[in-house]
Amino acid sequence: MPVTAAAYAQALVGETPTPWGPVRGLDADAFTANPLLGRDALEPLVAAAAEAGAGVFALVRTSNPGAADLQDLPAPDAPLHERLAGIVDELSDRLGGTSGLSGMGAVVGATEPKHFARMRELMPRSIFLIPGVGAQGGKPELLGAAFSAGRAAGLVAASRGIAADPDPAAAAERLRQTVWEISTA
Repeated sequence: MPVTAAAYAQALVGETPTPWGPVRGLDADAFTANPLLGRDALEPLVAAAAEAGAGVFALVRTSNPGAADLQDLPAPDAPLHERLAGIVDELSDRLGGTSGLSGMGAVVGATEPKHFARMRELMPRSIFLIPGVGAQGGKPELLGAAFSAGRAAGLVAASRGIAADPDPAAAAERLRQTVWEISTA
């Protein structure tokens, strides 16, 4: 799997050598990665992100209803999502930034806000990508514990809820205002 992860890294943030010269990848600013394959499969992705100045968002506790099927399974000491959070935190130094936040982020869904405080405790330097607001049922006013000091600690994804609104610009502004208020508390 590390060989495949290295190929993904080339396609996302690097380049692929060919007999005709290198082919540039997508030059992504950030991408999501599945840590269920193990730390060795994350390593090439994190290394490539560090070299490119990009970020990685590892799936930790996602917003889909089936997430609990695996991510909440008890492990010897804690649920699986907490072990995944530990791996993310261990890798945070590799993508550390000057603000105190890391480019090693985590996908933590808004549909289960009861996990935010523990996830923030386990990953204090990670930026959270927070899907599930709006159409999936996540409520922006319940996101406060997902943020560490400063507003930049979370990115809220709510595309369907905004796109389906009769006034998408107004819906986006309402969400921005709510998140702005709860992230400074």
